[in-house]
Amino acid sequence: MQNSFKNVLVLAPHTDDGELGAGGFIASLIESGAKVTYVAFSTAEESVPKHLPRDILKTEVAIATSKLGIFGDNLIIFDYQVRKLNFARQEILESLIKIRRANRYDLVLMPSLKDIHQDHSTVAMEGLRAFKNTTILGYELIWNNLSFDTTAFVKLESKHIEAKYQALQCYKSQAGRDYMERDFVFSLARARGVQIGANYAESYEVIRWVIN
Repeated sequence: MQNSFKNVLVLAPHTDDGELGAGGFIASLIESGAKVTYVAFSTAEESVPKHLPRDILKTEVAIATSKLGIFGDNLIIFDYQVRKLNFARQEILESLIKIRRANRYDLVLMPSLKDIHQDHSTVAMEGLRAFKNTTILGYELIWNNLSFDTTAFVKLESKHIEAKYQALQCYKSQAGRDYMERDFVFSLARARGVQIGANYAESYEVIRWVIN
């Protein structure tokens, strides 16, 4: 089924969220010839370690997504303030509608509706409003999900998980976080794979499924 998607949109509240939640699937989609557009809403300048440039995540997300095969106009970066996306709901919705009108996406990947981070919740809700007529899958970030409906699985190969891990390693400013470690990335993919009798997988929450 994944090979049938040709024009995919990834919504990342912060730089790195898209890779963390869907990096393997993104690598697989691009390998199969799909166009993938990545939208990051915040570069989290306020959260960057003080010894690093404030805009380092803008540089890092460009390098990381290029590792997966996303280049140029297929990377869109906004500068909303971290942890305050909820104050810009309408502006975010209007931006998403503009993006929708400029393209015909057949799949949207975004945070789970059960994600408790305030920025993630905002992007998920406005993403649903903007793309309610499109197939939408919510990706899991297990440290933010009190619960998660594993209602969709994407079978992946080790090379896709390796691509995900290598993309995450481009975020030098986030080094030291447990969810960036190789063991975690591969272990979660292996656990999801075991659930469906595969070597590796990523799990998604079916938010909207549109059959043409």
